[in-house]
Amino acid sequence: MRKLFSFLKNKYLLTTIFLGVWILFFDKNDVTTQLELRKEVKGLQEEHDYYFNEINTISSDLRELSTNPKTLEKFAREKYYMKRDNEDIFVLVEKK
Repeated sequence: MRKLFSFLKNKYLLTTIFLGVWILFFDKNDVTTQLELRKEVKGLQEEHDYYFNEINTISSDLRELSTNPKTLEKFAREKYYMKRDNEDIFVLVEKK
């Protein structure tokens, strides 16, 4: 019991414990805030990677469309249902 009392009388130890508890739970940058911020950063990084890949895909498609006339014609026919003067287009829609 005497050792425990002398242990608790140590002002440096008590100050260190108090500061540790304060930083972990009561500070504006406490543990839960840091975990939430890390989760948000991870989500933003995944979003960044997704958009970066989309930009690369679209850039390569644009390069292909601007250099290859057959690809441009295929794109116009599929996306915008364009046709030549002597053609008819039939669009089939599946019912779900």
